[in-house]
Amino acid sequence: MSEEKKTEQFLHEKKEEEVKRQGQKRNQVITVSVAAFLTFCCCSLFFFFLLRNQELTAYRDQIFTILQPIIIGIVLAYLLNPIMVFVEIRATKVLNKYIKNEKRLKSLSRIIGIAGAWLFFAISIIILIASILPTITDSIMSMIRSFPDAVNNLLAWLNEVVEDGSELEVFLNDVIVNVSAWFQTWLKETLLPELENYIASIMSGAVAGVRLVLNIFIGVVVSVYVLTSKDTFSGQAKKMVYAFFKPAHANVIIDTVRKSHELFGGFISGKLLDSLIIGILAYIVLSIMKMPYTMLVSVIVGVTNVIPFFGPFIGAIPSFFIILLQDPMKSLYFLVFILILQQIDGNIIGPKILGNTTGISAFWIVFSTTFFGGLWGFPGMVLGVPLTAVILHIASRILGYMLKKRGIPVDTKDYIKLREIDKYTNEPIYGKSRKKQGESAS
Repeated sequence: MSEEKKTEQFLHEKKEEEVKRQGQKRNQVITVSVAAFLTFCCCSLFFFFLLRNQELTAYRDQIFTILQPIIIGIVLAYLLNPIMVFVEIRATKVLNKYIKNEKRLKSLSRIIGIAGAWLFFAISIIILIASILPTITDSIMSMIRSFPDAVNNLLAWLNEVVEDGSELEVFLNDVIVNVSAWFQTWLKETLLPELENYIASIMSGAVAGVRLVLNIFIGVVVSVYVLTSKDTFSGQAKKMVYAFFKPAHANVIIDTVRKSHELFGGFISGKLLDSLIIGILAYIVLSIMKMPYTMLVSVIVGVTNVIPFFGPFIGAIPSFFIILLQDPMKSLYFLVFILILQQIDGNIIGPKILGNTTGISAFWIVFSTTFFGGLWGFPGMVLGVPLTAVILHIASRILGYMLKKRGIPVDTKDYIKLREIDKYTNEPIYGKSRKKQGESAS
């Protein structure tokens, strides 16, 4: 056989192998796509039946009710873990001079860390309740007692602002009079006749409150056990991952969980500290401005600030109406102050504390807060941002792995002005494609 025929046969066989390899890749892509689609459909059907089926919903609610103290304990342990680690490290440095047995040193440091974390938490709660609760109670009672006078003051203020006999004056007077009449009618015709039902609801709520207190007590005990054995639990979880997955895949899973923990822990602890600072600043400035119900408004502003993006607006609306009934002009000053405070928080305090914890854009913050808030209410609005950050992180790693496998650029900036990818070299082409460049050259 001549050299030309051998070369031709070799090229033919090479071409057949390439076609066969491309066909196998195409079949693999189709198989993976179909499997992913079927998995998505199965998961959608599963969650649909889980959420819509009454029997499954009842079982789900029953399971959550039974596991409520365990869930409370795990959440408390997760929140207290940074404080425990902080105290434990410093206790180890001090005790290391006196205790040489490593096991005993670690055990005693862990006990001191747990005790220190719970002592800090208990003192914080006691100070918070002792300083805030009486003031808030007095503010609410004062607001209830002064409601008729506040309405009259608001009417008098409107009479001063609005010209006599104008259509706006008549409209506002009608609105306020109708609202006041509706409220009085509701008190007499709805609240009082239904008082027995409300009392029964209050009694059932009291029973549920006692049950919640008991679950919190059990949760405290559970949190101590979780904090004590957190290293053991971590080791057992890693052992299970490496038992079911190959080391390469297990490493990715553990690294993803570690990154998720960083995102969640950093965001939650940072957001709580940020909200505490905002609440304290609001109290100081509102006290200087001599605003009514300063403590109540400051607590509302601080608590709602935990919610990303929407929190300031949610807290400002009820606070505005609370101040409006007492002093209309000061309510306008309050709105200006809230706008300035949120600008300071969004551009200075928040970035300093949170840094680039989540690393997601404003669009995803709005999307996650809206979507998960609609699913889970207030907890969803708080946890939606770090959860979305975790999902985007996982998706980014998967996309990066797939692009690297194909030898295609991974950085998003490389795709902003991209025209196409060369099918032979996998090099990005910007501007006009090669075909169009050749046509323009000819």
